[in-house]
Amino acid sequence: MKLTRLVTVVALLLLSLCPAIHAAEARPNFLIIVADDLCWRDLGYEGNKEVKTPNLDKLCAESMHLTGMFNPATTCSPTRHSLYTGLYPIRSGAYPNHTRVYDGTRSLFTHLKDAGYRVALQNKEHVGPPESFPYQHIPGADDLTETRAFVTRDASQPWFMVYASNDPHSPWDRGTPADPAKITIPPYLHDNLQTRKQLAKYYGEIGKLDSQVGALLDLLEQTSQTKNMLVLFVSEQGSSFPYGGKWSVYDNGIRASALVRWPGKVAPGSTSPALMQYVDVAPTFLAAAGIDPEKIDVKCPDAAGASGFDGRSFLKILADGGEAFRSHIFAQHTTLGSYGAKEPYPMRAVRDTRYKFIRNLAPDNTFWIQGIHESQPFISWQKNAANKPDPALAARVKWLSHRPAEELYDLQNDLYETKNLAADPELATIKATLGTQLDAWMKQQDDQGMVAENKAKTRSTKMGKGEGD
Repeated sequence: MKLTRLVTVVALLLLSLCPAIHAAEARPNFLIIVADDLCWRDLGYEGNKEVKTPNLDKLCAESMHLTGMFNPATTCSPTRHSLYTGLYPIRSGAYPNHTRVYDGTRSLFTHLKDAGYRVALQNKEHVGPPESFPYQHIPGADDLTETRAFVTRDASQPWFMVYASNDPHSPWDRGTPADPAKITIPPYLHDNLQTRKQLAKYYGEIGKLDSQVGALLDLLEQTSQTKNMLVLFVSEQGSSFPYGGKWSVYDNGIRASALVRWPGKVAPGSTSPALMQYVDVAPTFLAAAGIDPEKIDVKCPDAAGASGFDGRSFLKILADGGEAFRSHIFAQHTTLGSYGAKEPYPMRAVRDTRYKFIRNLAPDNTFWIQGIHESQPFISWQKNAANKPDPALAARVKWLSHRPAEELYDLQNDLYETKNLAADPELATIKATLGTQLDAWMKQQDDQGMVAENKAKTRSTKMGKGEGD
């Protein structure tokens, strides 16, 4: 009788534990792969057939392609802070380049670690302070020895890792360059020999990134990690070419290439055009882990005192590939804090599915930073504009330093944002509507424009290795 009762008690105890056991088993592992200074257009699966990205093309075929993903900033550090915290840059305090969030702010690393995950970040960090990002740091991008040890450490514990490459960040001295004579120059770049040489090296370094992604994904296959694992690839912000996107709020800079692979949960080869932002990633990952993101306190309140995420979960989009998520996306650029910044030149932008409205808050100043204006190929563009009667090139060179207070673009008919329609009376209502949305966002973020720009240096930190502009 006693033995029977003991067996019964043990059986009941095991049954009571089953839901918890199943819940733990159901929690996915998470991997975010972050490129470095990669324009979303410059990938094979995005349509650039001159860039060889077989591993990322394969990942795309296995994933949902999120064609409406946008980042909220145009330099590495604020972009990464937003990705990991679910907060826009001004609100979190991480808005110039080489920056940090306000003390006490919590990140996805914090939330998942509190939920029992082990967490790591490999290679490029560029976030701080460490208390807000409590990950194990794995140095280097090419050696996966510690990566293997991390992902296989304890099969009973779920894990979250960010793999942050340094490629294809300039100076583009890794990988196998393309043939400068055979590449096609994108319409937003001036075609000369210097541009061709630089672009060929940049394309080669994208190939280096692709080989790293292939090696990483092979490791996960070899270690049987892929069955219940959500992989997100993002291209970060645009390249450092003039008009390549970095340091600007044009789509080359704020639109991101994004792929999500999650076997059994996300349809391979699917696509969603829904507008979404990096701030939506942290809530989505938490929801996928069975954690209600609406109950999370990020410890960094907005202007109204709310302490939840700026983003929200797009799990439903991943499940059904829907087209509607956000009606608008927002972005900002802070010039001060970047190398060679001569004067404040802050930018704010709002975009819907067709139109983008930009405010340049100090249009009488000169936009001038080392990464564009004191580097190739821009120096060669200046010489060409001065030595040849090319009014169009001269105008583009001038535009890179001087822009009007307002810009409005019809992205359906002007993919590269070259025709400013801000003064078009037929679009006055559209401009006003977008301006109202931008005002509301800035108010929620406690973004006081030039006040924030002039305080940027107080939010700056020293760089780590591999974290240049």
